[in-house]
Amino acid sequence: MLKYLALGVLLALASARPAAAQTKIKTKTTGPAAPPAAPDLSQTYAALIEPTGLRANLTVVASDAFLGRETGQPGQKLAAEYLVKQLADLGLRGPVSGGDNPYLQHFAVTRSTCLPGGFLRVNGQRFGYLQDWFSYGPMGSPFLTETTSQPVFVGFGVEQGAYSDYAGLDVQGKDVVALMGEPEDERGRKLLRPRGRKADYWDSGLRKAVLAKAHGARSIFLMTYAPTEAFRKQTAQLAESLREPAFALPDPGPEVVDTVAENIPPGLGVYYTSQEMGLALAGTTLNGLLDYVRRVARTGRPVPAGFTAPAATIFAPQTPAALPTENVLGYLEGTDKKEEVLVISAHYDHLGVKHDTIYNGADDDGSGTVAVLALARAFVQAQKDGHGPRRSILFVLMTGEEEGLFGSEYYTAHPVLPLANTIADLNIDMVGRTDREHSPKKHFVALVGSDKLSSELHAISEAANRAYTHLELDYHFNVPGEPEHIYYRSDHYNFARRKIPVIFYTTGEHADYHRATDDVEKIQFDRLAERARLVFHTAWELVNREGRIVVDSNRP
Repeated sequence: MLKYLALGVLLALASARPAAAQTKIKTKTTGPAAPPAAPDLSQTYAALIEPTGLRANLTVVASDAFLGRETGQPGQKLAAEYLVKQLADLGLRGPVSGGDNPYLQHFAVTRSTCLPGGFLRVNGQRFGYLQDWFSYGPMGSPFLTETTSQPVFVGFGVEQGAYSDYAGLDVQGKDVVALMGEPEDERGRKLLRPRGRKADYWDSGLRKAVLAKAHGARSIFLMTYAPTEAFRKQTAQLAESLREPAFALPDPGPEVVDTVAENIPPGLGVYYTSQEMGLALAGTTLNGLLDYVRRVARTGRPVPAGFTAPAATIFAPQTPAALPTENVLGYLEGTDKKEEVLVISAHYDHLGVKHDTIYNGADDDGSGTVAVLALARAFVQAQKDGHGPRRSILFVLMTGEEEGLFGSEYYTAHPVLPLANTIADLNIDMVGRTDREHSPKKHFVALVGSDKLSSELHAISEAANRAYTHLELDYHFNVPGEPEHIYYRSDHYNFARRKIPVIFYTTGEHADYHRATDDVEKIQFDRLAERARLVFHTAWELVNREGRIVVDSNRP
């Protein structure tokens, strides 16, 4: 770069005198000199986002005083108070009506803890909870009392195109039993290849859970291939995490089912079983099950099972408790296009206190939280200087992300401004560090979702980076079939599944991800600032351009 700059300076000096002489002659016959070019306002106000301010805010947000900001806990409440004060001091308006504080959107999550004594009894055989089966996911149990069930075997519990394990079956309100894995032909090749890629039903029982819920099931039992002793040994190793509280959103609003997502819809029980328990629940033997699998492989389509699941008694007690929590919102009104709204978001909750250790979450997602504050500060200053955005901006700091994207799920089901008027969501989650795949010297950020719903949004983002920030834009999380499913794992997704274009900004996981060592001193504030400036430049174009961006894509 320096070589090209030096060359440019030499060329300018070499041509300076002839140009000046030519100008002198022309000034005798031409009009006044052209006025100076107007300043680039996007550049002017993006420059206000700088490391010092980010550090000052993050030193507070990720301090021990906020006790890890766990949803519904005192530390999260203290963090919410701090964020409200920051937004109010900037002069942003609180857009929430009818409550005690216009900056807070109140809602509740349910926190459930498993109790001992759970069991499943079928054909006189008793299987112990947390021995032969366990629950998974942020769900409450549908079996808080002893419940009689007539399960339904649904094969592999999958469907794609003409292949459907649910065809002809009534599972409404029932408990289904499904095999882990996916159907194959006699040569071991996958029968399902959704959207031209390899299916991953083997790795993810949660996809099967989402599909079961879409068909109206009350719960799904996923039969593993682990014999009893191996299953019990593995469950014992997981016991501590399996006994941790599970969270649910009791009032999610209108449901939007997306069978690609990794988020389990509310009200569904998801359970994994040993091989023996699964066979008993399905009403067959290992030989009978293998015969079923071979017939599927031979025909290449679902076939009648040839066995019927017997009645079962199920008991999985829990102690549910409601936890009030809050999203924090600040509103900046636009000018001539103020009815249209851009959302800029991050989540401010983290993991709280575990075993007397505070998890401060400086990167996850303290970095995104303070980036949103910096963006708000820059846009407010622009408005004070008479350069306010044409469209309105809603700055949303979400709670409940770590427990299941609950803050964004609640907001998109109960928006304070109409979703029909929401042009996009720019979501920032973990942008203060360098992941394992990049050198710490790299100037990069990973983008997810920019092209999935709007080609214009993707083009605007690319153009902003070319013109201003010159970062390496990493799209490896954005490809179809990406194994970590990052697209579904932060708050932008609840906007995307409602067809609102999104960009998710992240730098991915690092050695301190979800550890107590994710602290302020490890944040690269210069990198955080430049990534936040890219968000600003993209937002500036979105709120000031003449036309609203189109929704013209639906990419996986």
